[in-house]
Amino acid sequence: MATNILLETGTNELEIVEFYIEKAQGVKEYYGINVIKVQEIIRYPEVTKIPARPHPCFLGLIRLREEVIPLLDLGIYLYNTPLDSSGKVIVTEFNRMKVAFLVSGLTRIHRISWENVSPPVDIDYEGKTPCITGVVKFDSRIIFTLDVEKIVAEMVPIFLEEGIITHEQAQKKYKVLIADDSPTVRNMLIDHLKGFDIHTAKNGKEAWEYLVNLKQGEGDILTRCNLVITDIEMPQMDGFTLTKKIKEDPVLNKIPVILFSSVITDTIRHKGQSVGADDQISKPELVELAKRALQLIEKANN
Repeated sequence: MATNILLETGTNELEIVEFYIEKAQGVKEYYGINVIKVQEIIRYPEVTKIPARPHPCFLGLIRLREEVIPLLDLGIYLYNTPLDSSGKVIVTEFNRMKVAFLVSGLTRIHRISWENVSPPVDIDYEGKTPCITGVVKFDSRIIFTLDVEKIVAEMVPIFLEEGIITHEQAQKKYKVLIADDSPTVRNMLIDHLKGFDIHTAKNGKEAWEYLVNLKQGEGDILTRCNLVITDIEMPQMDGFTLTKKIKEDPVLNKIPVILFSSVITDTIRHKGQSVGADDQISKPELVELAKRALQLIEKANN
């Protein structure tokens, strides 16, 4: 899917595909997904049913050229309302996997600033566990950005390797700042990075404000923060902008930064390098993340 997303690194912009779910006759709710994650948009294809479904919204498998891809009904997931085959199917790719989502219809693509994406303020959306990472307000309507990683994680359990941090390393209590707008990812990192002293931020702006406050302390900044792990897509300030601000700051630039995102591609990797990221790792490679985090921390402290 062709796009001019982020023509200049650090512009703090994104493009979202806007679509809608018709939850009742004539009642539409509008949602958005980052263009980076959208591979293509197709008509409703032939679906192969499977006997044991991990979730009611899992419709089955579709074949797209030589690939077999799971299809999820967002109407069922969000409202327990099945959508019909007149809708559109958004084929996505992130976390090194492809997943298709059935929606009622598409509207357009928006190019917006992350500053115009507001956090969801811990809303309990219609009684469901929050699966919304941001809110975009237009004159005529509100668009919710979906936490598609969380939705897919409910369909595909992730099995993680246990403790790779040694007792000696744990005693050092390395201080790590994690910036990610997904509560699911933040909790996953907290659970997996045992031995680290972790502080979390819900977006790049919150993380930057935390780091600026840390600068007021005395002594080496690495005594107060050893590493930053940041997502790329976040409301208010994205991970590229956060990384660039850290690396341009004469005090904070000693802190290693890892971009941890589901959208790491060759193009994105180049952009990460241009803003000074010390490493870039694709979700959900948590074991690799912990190993490389330790390497960067110990290198910076030597």
